[in-house]
Amino acid sequence: MVTIYEISFTVNPDLNKHCDIEADCTPSFFFLNWKMSLSLTEMAEDDVYTKDGTTDYCNQPAMKNKTGTWKACPYILGNECCERLAYYGINTNLVNYLKFQMNQRNVEAVNNVTNWSGTCYVTPLLGAFLADAYLGRYYTIAAFSIIYVFGMTLLTLSASVEGLKPLCDKNNVCNPTQIQAGVFFTGLYLIALGTGGIKPCVSSFGADQFDDTDEAEKKNKGSFFNWFYFSINIGALVASSVLVWMQTNVGWGWGFGIPAVAMALAVVSFFSGTRLYRNLRPGGSPLTRICQVVVASFRKYKEQVPRDKSLLFETADEESAVKGSRKLDHTEQLSFLDKAAVETQSDRIKGSVMEWRLCTVTQVEELKSLIRLLPIWATGIIFSAVYSQMGTLFVLQGNTMDLHLGNSSFEIPSASLSLFDTISVIFWVPVYDGVIVPFVRKFTGHKNGFTQLQRIGIGFEISVFAMLAAGTLELVRLNEVKKHNYYDLKPIPMSVFWQVPQYFIIGCAEVFTFIGQLEFFYEQAPDAMKSLCSALALITTALGNYLSTFLVNIVTNVSTRNGKAGWIPDNLNYGRLDYFFWLLGVLSVLNLGFYLMVARWYTYKRAVVPRH
Repeated sequence: MVTIYEISFTVNPDLNKHCDIEADCTPSFFFLNWKMSLSLTEMAEDDVYTKDGTTDYCNQPAMKNKTGTWKACPYILGNECCERLAYYGINTNLVNYLKFQMNQRNVEAVNNVTNWSGTCYVTPLLGAFLADAYLGRYYTIAAFSIIYVFGMTLLTLSASVEGLKPLCDKNNVCNPTQIQAGVFFTGLYLIALGTGGIKPCVSSFGADQFDDTDEAEKKNKGSFFNWFYFSINIGALVASSVLVWMQTNVGWGWGFGIPAVAMALAVVSFFSGTRLYRNLRPGGSPLTRICQVVVASFRKYKEQVPRDKSLLFETADEESAVKGSRKLDHTEQLSFLDKAAVETQSDRIKGSVMEWRLCTVTQVEELKSLIRLLPIWATGIIFSAVYSQMGTLFVLQGNTMDLHLGNSSFEIPSASLSLFDTISVIFWVPVYDGVIVPFVRKFTGHKNGFTQLQRIGIGFEISVFAMLAAGTLELVRLNEVKKHNYYDLKPIPMSVFWQVPQYFIIGCAEVFTFIGQLEFFYEQAPDAMKSLCSALALITTALGNYLSTFLVNIVTNVSTRNGKAGWIPDNLNYGRLDYFFWLLGVLSVLNLGFYLMVARWYTYKRAVVPRH
């Protein structure tokens, strides 16, 4: 806001008559210059600070030229790269560790992986709540990173220290004790808790470094999400290649120890950028505000909402009553909730507003935003179930194929094939950002080429082809088994690199859907609920993993009746894994149809633009 100081002076009109050129005899001109100088100074000071309410590490208003933007992002991206290397260093090959080191059967190992992965994407609800309500994103990331390091350390000890690691006989059959299994799973689920405080906050924290009120900075925010996902996959690339090879050929102690070191480096990278970060203040419990709107709406279910929506209750100040949030414009949908903002005589006690009886329009619109997000959110579950196959059934499928690199004796671990998913992402992110967006922008006129919803939908379409590719490959593989009578557990003479297309297609789908979801949930979230809405996006991955567990159990129970081997037996050569992939393909098509309907219905959030 520009403030101009009005200063009044009485000037003798005859003064100019007695002045020569050397003596400036225009005091009115002098004072006019002073007045203009004050105005320009106010304007300059106004441009020094961000206007989105962010603060620096000393809790003072953030200075534009000293904090945020791409100056702060390398530390955040470095943190994410190392943390993802640690996570994928565990997740990518976990099914093989459970199968061969913990002596679990295929279905049990697959379900343990998806259950753990699902938990990793449920705990973000806790981290998001703490970040939005009390701690802020910076302190939440810092605290949970330390828990993460403890979990990684315990997991490494369980795989490397005598007495804690499982003992294996001469036939390489391992029989872990209950204590050994307990130590392993304790470390594993400490990691799940630690990642819960990082996942929902780090992408939002990176986006916080760009001021939404500055058009130049806002334009860079879309690119940040692309490069954020790019950094994730750099970490995943190292994990799926170097770490998986070490776990298979050098030892699990080293294979888990290096990710532990990577996580420690992630913590160092994050703290190194402290002075450069912009921080949004926590806005209080979002769940309390949601409950207040619901309670107030039902209390006033008989009240009529005025036709003139400007009569609904809102604070007179330029800032919202919700700390750290801009005001939101009223929207017409879900009008029943507007009753919470209808002011009656009983809503105030001695001039003070009763919060459980009267809510501001911004509070009401916060809840509306969340409700509008839910159908879009739900469509991500099937996609995440498809994505989860890379760490489970794709790996088991690869175990049945020829793992040799060409005619050499060098074997590629089946879990390492996920690096082609990573390579796909690393390839498509710069192509999308540098080629597809400028090209599509010419036709759509949209600054990002596609809208966020269009981008997500394209990813859903691509994921259908990933399941078609996986199912087709399994059908061809089973035909080879039948033709050459390969029904023992030896790999068939069919190269594992035939799996590359299904991994590459999923990587392409990720660039559209997962990055689109990151940006969509951040942008459409109310200011004081951004971590919570980012956590909602991650919850789809959790539910996708749990859905995969559910489908595997249902399919196993149904397909093994009457003594049949079932779709997913321990020896896949007797199974019909292709049926499971077809099932996911059909569910993906149905999900796409539902998504297209709810995307057309969606109304984008509108923030009130402050007047300066």
